[in-house]
Amino acid sequence: MSLAGLKIKIVGAGIGGLTAALALRARGAEVTVLEQAEAITEVGAGLQVSPNGFVVLRALGLEDALRARAVQGQAVELRDYKAGRLVSRLDLGLLPADQPYFFLHRADLIDLLAEAVRAQGIKIRLLQRVARIEATDTPVIHLANGAETRADLVVGADGLHSKLRPELNGVTAPFFTRQVAWRATVPNTMNHPNVARVHMGPHRHVVSYPLRGGEIVNIVAVQERMGWAEEGWTHRDDPDNLRKAFGDFGGDTARLLGAVENVGVWGLFRHPVARSWHKGHTAILGDAAHPTLPFMAQGAVMAMEDAWVLADALDKADNLPEGLAAYQARRHARASKVVETANGNAWKYHLSLPPLRFGAHLGLRVASSLAPKKLLQQFDWIYRYDVTAEG
Repeated sequence: MSLAGLKIKIVGAGIGGLTAALALRARGAEVTVLEQAEAITEVGAGLQVSPNGFVVLRALGLEDALRARAVQGQAVELRDYKAGRLVSRLDLGLLPADQPYFFLHRADLIDLLAEAVRAQGIKIRLLQRVARIEATDTPVIHLANGAETRADLVVGADGLHSKLRPELNGVTAPFFTRQVAWRATVPNTMNHPNVARVHMGPHRHVVSYPLRGGEIVNIVAVQERMGWAEEGWTHRDDPDNLRKAFGDFGGDTARLLGAVENVGVWGLFRHPVARSWHKGHTAILGDAAHPTLPFMAQGAVMAMEDAWVLADALDKADNLPEGLAAYQARRHARASKVVETANGNAWKYHLSLPPLRFGAHLGLRVASSLAPKKLLQQFDWIYRYDVTAEG
């Protein structure tokens, strides 16, 4: 169906919401983005844009803007925690030239998307706190100040605490994974190479990679523990708590953690993939539909894939209900597989029994040395998946 003149309101000006705004506007829709904050900002720090996310940004005409802000990744390295000894190296240089892998500050990705949205004349309305959404064929957005706004289609890109998801699926309680994560950035005084390093220790791991032309290093540190921490990226912690939790990590990791001055902490929770992604003339995408743990670095990329497929499915359908059903049908299985893969990934980094660690690390070293292409190809189903080529 033609999207020309279709009035669409997107709740949430994050990565998924802004990408959806661009993809829908490119097909003729009249799009407005509602954001509860007073400015378009993004908490958090670094993220990884793997090739399956890059192809979406390229299709939206944002390749040059991405390259100007991002660091192109050369490899993913798995290292032992004590002295940083290399265990395995996933050579990203073996990816096809047109499928690059990037490290990017989350705020920089938000900025380039927001600039493109404004350049397309898409309205972003700030301070629009949503109280609830009527998920009907004539959807109504009820704002916290008592005002109402309507649209032909409402898209919930409003993250973990989505106001639309419960309207489609009811309320489900998340499951605490007994893992917490710290996030920080520090100056790149140690000349961190353009690789993502995962230092693996008993019940813990630390990820680091450079951002902003190599000026800073992004750090994510994960620890298994019984103590609960709140979900979300806005909770601050004492850097000494981070250093104490990883006090036996040596080498570059110890130096990076020693430089941390400000750090956020949050609990890692599992959420089920939403059973229903649409109802009436409403739909959800990204974390509102399928929150994922950060162990595959696919959260932002999955939201971009969703956004593209939503616009494409609507464009190819005869009507809105048919298009929304096609959108879920094209996305549900893939998102579920990514979420489940991330759920099962952390234990591989957290092996604690010495014989098991030795055997696993030896196997990774052998595979990395003898079959580097095969090691990378195990991720083809993620990295080489191109939603813009679906037809």
